[in-house]
Amino acid sequence: MLYIVLLNTWTTEMDVEFARTFLAVAAAGNFVGAAARLHITQSTVSARIQTLEMQMGARLFRRGRGGAELTAAGHRFLRHAKTLVRTLAQARHDVRLPSGFSGGLTLSGRSALWEDFLLSWVEWMRETVPDVSLRLELGFEEGIMQGLVQGTVDIGVMYTPESRPGLSVEHLFDESLVLVSNNPDRPWPDPDYIHVDWGAEFHAQFGARFPDLETPARIANIGWIGLKLMQSHGGSAYLPQRTVRDPIEKGLLWRVHESPLITLPTYMVFPIDRDEAHLARAVQKLRFLGAEERAR
Repeated sequence: MLYIVLLNTWTTEMDVEFARTFLAVAAAGNFVGAAARLHITQSTVSARIQTLEMQMGARLFRRGRGGAELTAAGHRFLRHAKTLVRTLAQARHDVRLPSGFSGGLTLSGRSALWEDFLLSWVEWMRETVPDVSLRLELGFEEGIMQGLVQGTVDIGVMYTPESRPGLSVEHLFDESLVLVSNNPDRPWPDPDYIHVDWGAEFHAQFGARFPDLETPARIANIGWIGLKLMQSHGGSAYLPQRTVRDPIEKGLLWRVHESPLITLPTYMVFPIDRDEAHLARAVQKLRFLGAEERAR
């Protein structure tokens, strides 16, 4: 089998770690970020890259004040490093596949997208490609991108992806965030406002719309936490319009009067060098669901 042939070209688990370290530097764009992602020291990252470059007989990164940029040789090695790490992960996954399944797929997405959008995709996959095992993860942009670069994530769905070699970034739909509260008479600015961290793009738009707002006392990194805090203790928060439409219609939540919408583009990211049929079908279905969401 292919993964046996590939793994035989690398003699130790440390060789795989060298490739994984290389991918972490490529994803982070610098050694410091790679060290943080891998939970090792910067000197260990540097030593592994130096050893790898000696083995390859070529410089893989161009070091500078701006970080670490892939050289031409680094770009050529990128595909092989991803194949190595992914092949090992796939080999382990195939060994653990349940009986009757022919393959596996890992999708990682932001929490709010799991509330309905990605669940529709899962239901379709189960019905249409029932012999594909699914690993479903909740993630944030940095971790999702790292998994994509390292080959441990097949598809990522998020708001603010990074451009990385070998990965396709496609726009699915625009997520509309609305400011809602548990009380129609709640004032704005709201002393009990809960600031949900929707990422860098949200922070930029929020800051532009409310430049004089004081730093919020309550911050949540997942929309579900913000919703529960609001329902339990009162307050207001920016939440996806598609997830609060029903509570608003039922009189359980209220739109804060004249509050501006904040729009976050939603993207899917996937490797362009993979030709598995089930991955292509999964991507195509996400495109279809994104088109449906745009039409609403």
